[in-house]
Order: sequence, then C-alpha cells, then structure tokens
Amino acid sequence: MRLRIEVTTGATELAWTKVLSPGRSLLYDLLTREVPHLGRLLHARGAGPYGMVPLGHGAPVFPRAARVRGRYAVGGRGHVELGSPLFEAVTAMAQGIKRRELLDWGGAAFRILNATLAEPPAFTSGRALFRTLTPVVVKGAGKDEQGERVTRQAWLLPADREFPTCFQRNLRRKAETLGLDPEVSLTRITWVGARRSFSVGSTGQVRGGKSGAPVEVELTGPPETLQAIWSWGLGEANTAGFGWIAG
Repeated sequence: MRLRIEVTTGATELAWTKVLSPGRSLLYDLLTREVPHLGRLLHARGAGPYGMVPLGHGAPVFPRAARVRGRYAVGGRGHVELGSPLFEAVTAMAQGIKRRELLDWGGAAFRILNATLAEPPAFTSGRALFRTLTPVVVKGAGKDEQGERVTRQAWLLPADREFPTCFQRNLRRKAETLGLDPEVSLTRITWVGARRSFSVGSTGQVRGGKSGAPVEVELTGPPETLQAIWSWGLGEANTAGFGWIAG
C-alpha cells in the first residue's frame, strides 16, 4: 500500500542534498511513534533472512513549480508518497501523518492538506511495467574480470553487465523477506533515464551518496509479489528514496 500526502509550500527549491534524505527519518519517526515495536525492529535488524527493510518513499513532487536548470523546484501544491507492503506499517504512517500539520522536509515547511491510502494494482496478468521516479541503485560484486575485488561501492547502471542479475536477485530477496512466491523475473529494460547521485545521510552530508538511474522495466511474476514490489520500490536503498515507482 501507499500513503499519498498532499501538501503545499511557500518554498521555491530544495537543495539537492535534501531532496531524498529527509524521507528515511520521516518513515522511522512515524513508525516509532505509532508502532514502536515495529519501528525498533526494522531500524535495528530489518526483516527476514536478509535484514531488508520493507519501506519506501519518493521525492516531493510539485507539478506546477517553476523549473530552473540545476535546481530542484518546489512550490504551491504537491505531494509526497510513502509506502510499504506491510499493512501495519503503512496504516500506522497514515495515522501518524493525520496527527501533524506540517512536514519539515530539509528545512522547507510543507503544510499537510490531506493524506490518502492507495491499494496496489491487481496485476492479474502476472506482468507489470514499472517506471521509477527516482534512480534505481543496485550494488555489484565490485570485482574485475579476474575476480579480484577492486571496490566496495560498485554501484551499477542498467547498461552494466551485472545489472540484470543483481537487480533480479534483489527482487527475489524482497519476495522471500515477505514470505511470498519468489518466482519474479526481469523480462526487459524498456527505458533508462539520466544518471544521478543523491546524498542519503540523515543530515544531508555527501557521505553515503549513491548513484543510479531511473528505469522502466517489465517484470513477470505472481500478482501478490508484484503488488508488494509496487508498494516497496525497485533496487536497493528504498528507505532512502531510491527506486520509487510511479503510481
């Protein structure tokens, strides 16, 4: 499920270091206030055999904000989306948002107008076409052709040889984390956006920056698994805002 938070702001732009980084803190703050046991569990250990965290969010979207090259424009009415395949988590987040009047998003004040929950599509055909609004990050093995490790931060782009294998492994681990059928597959990559790096540190520092590109991918798999992925996101670092799928 997803929570769509309608907001308005008098701010006109966000620093690039603050576009995604506030979202993770918001997710955990809402959970620890509303369902402390779940918030503590996910923050400390994650879930399932891989310690994954089934939470995601997107970047703030303001469709009518004046675009300026090199800046992330905000202004007027817009929205922020949060999501999780865990019913308890997303309903708790909705309850927490209804207790608030403002969101502090990296120093910009967003006044909350409304919040609504959305169910995922049915995906009854067992096929899904997902396009992300934020970059998808996937980490490779970091080894050269001789099998020697050359880096521990091997962020892959969709054109890289390792990308499809690592991307599909992530999909299947998500399904296993949730106890769902893991027979989900990447059929093809149909579009790739521009590469971009975002800071994910809680205070917006450059440390922890991750690189990736938005993608459109065709997946096949059990409908319930595809629904869970829609609610969670593609690739890694979904709690940091990466891989958020267009609704």
